[in-house]
Amino acid sequence: MRLHNPLWTEWTLALRFLFDNRLQTLLISLGIAIGCAVIVFITALITGLQANVVQRTLGTQAHIRILPLDEVNHAPPGRPAEWTLQLDNPRAQRLRSINNWQEVRDLLDQDPQLRAVSPLISGPALARRGQARASVVLLGIDPVRYAQIIPLADDLLAGSVSIQAGHALIGSELAKDLGLRLGDKLRLDAGEGREAIVDITGIFNLGVRELDTRNVYLDLKQAQTLLNLPGGVSVIETTVAQIFQADQIAQRLGRLTGLQAESWMTSNGQLLNALASQSMTTQMIRIFVGISVAFGIASVLAVSVVQRTREIGILRAMGSPRGQILRVFLLQGGLLGLFGSLAGSGLGWGLVQLFNLLGPKLFIIPVPADLIPLAILIATLTGILAAAMPARRAARYDPAVAIRYV
Repeated sequence: MRLHNPLWTEWTLALRFLFDNRLQTLLISLGIAIGCAVIVFITALITGLQANVVQRTLGTQAHIRILPLDEVNHAPPGRPAEWTLQLDNPRAQRLRSINNWQEVRDLLDQDPQLRAVSPLISGPALARRGQARASVVLLGIDPVRYAQIIPLADDLLAGSVSIQAGHALIGSELAKDLGLRLGDKLRLDAGEGREAIVDITGIFNLGVRELDTRNVYLDLKQAQTLLNLPGGVSVIETTVAQIFQADQIAQRLGRLTGLQAESWMTSNGQLLNALASQSMTTQMIRIFVGISVAFGIASVLAVSVVQRTREIGILRAMGSPRGQILRVFLLQGGLLGLFGSLAGSGLGWGLVQLFNLLGPKLFIIPVPADLIPLAILIATLTGILAAAMPARRAARYDPAVAIRYV
């Protein structure tokens, strides 16, 4: 009888060895399923949480901001070049326009890595209504271009994005502090006698208290007049397709334009550290759960080898080569990983849907399309690798010794 020819023989033996001890197989499959469910749920949860945090953060700011170069102190004329100013204080930065900003804007419009480009002017002012006062930031924008950076229309609580001469959009917190509603008038004082009275045409809520308290959106020309920067802009904001490449793109844009380019990654360093820590934690959970699954499979198959010593000896005596015995136990490991991961992936997917349905609903957890197939593949490979040592031990049995084993 030649057992080593038919391929189905190895599958038959592997399945028989598994089903002969159903309780043992059920327990290890349950352990694998729980481990795989933990991996699927935690990975989906952390991925969804990070995507939500990044979306909320970048939903209220540009990915890259192009700014004028900082002004620095220079030694007075006639001072020797080798002299240094040891007690020199940094120079105060005044509001300045980007030189030839129209050319810079047109140059950035042609960059394939940028999705949107919007010039704006930003500066401080005092908002007054009756006896109430509030310090605000005036933002003069081009509504069409700026909508591609921050879609204000999506965050409106009342009114519309109607930014023309004499109109203004304010945040919900500022409206609350000054007692403003649609159609009310607001006096803006930028200092040095530059004042304007504007009508409130929209009230927004960006979800960030500081922005909802301070930001006032105006027509670009009116903001230029108030901030004494006629025809100028102080910032050019852009968005990119690959948000986590913003730092590299900013460095390139800085060299290209000769201006200062600041990415969201630079201004949100603590957020990036938190995201990196979350990713590292997820990886550690995956690794330790995978190790526990591997040890569980290896221990079960090691016991199975001892229990099947006589059967292995008989198979070897009937002509089964070492390679066939090796593949039988490798198949057992792979099948344990496969069946356990199938059940675990379904359980993990169900936990995600339960969280979305009954959870706090602060955000929705998406399940990436490749997460479950990848979890099943990794669990199956882990089962095969975990079975390697018991399988090698079984394949090395001497038929005569194994048959006499009691």
